[in-house]
Amino acid sequence: MFRKPDWYESWAKANPIKSSGPLVLVGTVGVALIVAVGIVLLGNPYQTSTVQTGPRGIALGVIKIDASRTKDPTIEDYYTEEPWLPEEDEPLAGDIYENVQVLGHLTEGNFNRLMGAMSLWIAPEEGCAYCHGDGDVETYGEDTLYTKVVARTMIQMTQNINEGYPDHVGGAGVNCYTCHRGQAVPSGIWFSNTPVNANASGWSAVQNRATMNSEFTSLPSDALEKYLNDYNVIRVHDLESRVDNDGTASIQDTERTYSLMNYFSNALDVNCTFCHNTRAFYDLDQSAPQLGQAQLAIGMIQEMNLDYLTEIEDVLPANRLGPIHGDLPKVGCLTCHKGYNKPLNGLDMVTDWPELTTTEAEVTYE
Repeated sequence: MFRKPDWYESWAKANPIKSSGPLVLVGTVGVALIVAVGIVLLGNPYQTSTVQTGPRGIALGVIKIDASRTKDPTIEDYYTEEPWLPEEDEPLAGDIYENVQVLGHLTEGNFNRLMGAMSLWIAPEEGCAYCHGDGDVETYGEDTLYTKVVARTMIQMTQNINEGYPDHVGGAGVNCYTCHRGQAVPSGIWFSNTPVNANASGWSAVQNRATMNSEFTSLPSDALEKYLNDYNVIRVHDLESRVDNDGTASIQDTERTYSLMNYFSNALDVNCTFCHNTRAFYDLDQSAPQLGQAQLAIGMIQEMNLDYLTEIEDVLPANRLGPIHGDLPKVGCLTCHKGYNKPLNGLDMVTDWPELTTTEAEVTYE
């Protein structure tokens, strides 16, 4: 039998082996192997996928995580109903009800169908009373409440979007629920908040304050105001350093542009390569098709802010105006997209609602 040397006992006591380190290492490696095997066998619950947005080989792709976050939860609360086929000699809403200025050409059934849907899309708790008050049906023709006047303008704006910007809203289109999602005041609207530094003037007064309009960064807080409301041209400084920009763009314009791009990215939950080729931001010919969509969207938003929302300026109460300057509420990408590439994941919003697709006083039901 093997006999331990006489010196072993004293040496072992003087040099104890610390096993905790190796055990932790072995345990960590073992757990990692178990997790890896589980992912291989069961599948990764958060797999990623890449959506190609431009020519192959130039890294124009958007990486998405395939998780439950990709489905907009507000879809579950969306109400829709197929159009009612008009009956022979069915009366029109304008011939029955008083003061129907926008949808009087609809049949009575489809008019009431749309009115009911609008109440669910915008004010599900208040219902018809949100725009018409608590009076009898006979009083519904009155423009007593500002909400009814606003709704009339918003119907016209929705019709104009679907009719005038089909290349942006696509076949899905938009209706009241696209922005409102069951809320009287849509989320994602914005107000002017500059100057953000009252003790400064000029360029120093619009930056270095974390605000909602700057996506809580120190970037300029007036980018939405300049580019989505004032028709300023989006631009950056010359590619070369130390050159005269000849009045075409400044460093400040570049920072404003970056602030706007940051807003776009967060509003749609995409990165720069969704629209741009990152090796050639300056070359629009090398950009993805989505850049053209974005340019259409900017024009559409400017028209919404300046041609339609200005129409309701005189009827909005003080509590609906901006908290700093008392200005009108304004829309942006976030108002519709709400953090998704496509609003409501591209849900069809107009097939059931042809009344909202045209400004013409004629609707074809099939």
